[in-house]
Amino acid sequence: MALKDKEKLFCKYYSELRNARSAAAKAGYGILTQRNAVKLMSRKEIQKEIEKLDRTKSVVEQEVIAGYRQLAFGSVADALKLVCSESEPRGLDVETLDLFNISEIKRPKGGGIEIKFFDRLKALEHLEALSKSDSGDDSALPFYKALEKSAQALKDDDNE
Repeated sequence: MALKDKEKLFCKYYSELRNARSAAAKAGYGILTQRNAVKLMSRKEIQKEIEKLDRTKSVVEQEVIAGYRQLAFGSVADALKLVCSESEPRGLDVETLDLFNISEIKRPKGGGIEIKFFDRLKALEHLEALSKSDSGDDSALPFYKALEKSAQALKDDDNE
């Protein structure tokens, strides 16, 4: 069964956001978005469309989005473990700690550890910009479509 435009839009937003409720809201399922999101996600056609959209994204784009998502939503628990540990983190296996959200670590002369984190709001702004650039708001798109039509018309003229 072919998906309706609204369902395709849901799949597109879910592929970008990875949040079914938000995707349903953005796709226009205004009332009871959570219930609609659950119903949509349970359908095989929807799952297949999301998988197809995920495969079409470039690996680099997926990595960038994943990185920004980790900066925006990642845990600081391991950083707290590092701060709360003894002066030397001997008991901690530093290699196993998730310190992705940390931009800088300093050990001041007075002792202790100073940790600076990446800006979560900036990461969210970058995620929003990436989702807008993929959502069809691209102002150059009509120009490229016009170029494609012109090229097709030239090709058709050459074939005649």
